[in-house]
Amino acid sequence: MIGFIIAGLIIGALARLFTPGRQKLGLLATLLLGLAGSVIGGTIASFLGTGGIFELNVLGFIVAVISSVMLVGTAESLAARKKN
Repeated sequence: MIGFIIAGLIIGALARLFTPGRQKLGLLATLLLGLAGSVIGGTIASFLGTGGIFELNVLGFIVAVISSVMLVGTAESLAARKKN
């Protein structure tokens, strides 16, 4: 469980790094979006037969970062829309 949280934080941080512009997300939002991306990446990797949902593998990690980038972008656009 602790490893899953740490992986989610790393994936969330990488997603924020790869997302263009300045994000106004806190540590908790980064962690939650990274965890969501991890679950999405693990699920897709599991469907492709490369391992289990919560198993760390290269394909799952790459898909998790990509999905987290999309989640960070979505969260930022929703926050900007709500602000205006």
